[in-house]
Amino acid sequence: MSLAWVTDQPGSNTYPSRPHRASGGASKLIQVFFYLQALDFLTTLIGLKLGITEASPFIRSLLHFGPGLAVAASKIAALVLAAVCIRLNRSHLLRYVNYWFAGVVVWNLLNILIA
Repeated sequence: MSLAWVTDQPGSNTYPSRPHRASGGASKLIQVFFYLQALDFLTTLIGLKLGITEASPFIRSLLHFGPGLAVAASKIAALVLAAVCIRLNRSHLLRYVNYWFAGVVVWNLLNILIA
């Protein structure tokens, strides 16, 4: 029996390749990553509005463009790095990144509470 009807190639006996999809665990890591990025974005902007200094040298160097743009640029960089991890099948690295950003969000919240 030929599977030519599946691949649109005469005489082909292989199934068509499916697009790469993240596994259940990886999709949860990606979802948590996006939530943490949003929380970091918001807490950083609130902290800057309250007069708390930015600890990140990258964001601090971009603050002359405005706080919103500086923090957005750092989030874009984080999203690009996450996409590279996923593309290289290293989505497990997002677990460590998520722990880091969870710590950053807690740090931001503590600074907001103190201010």
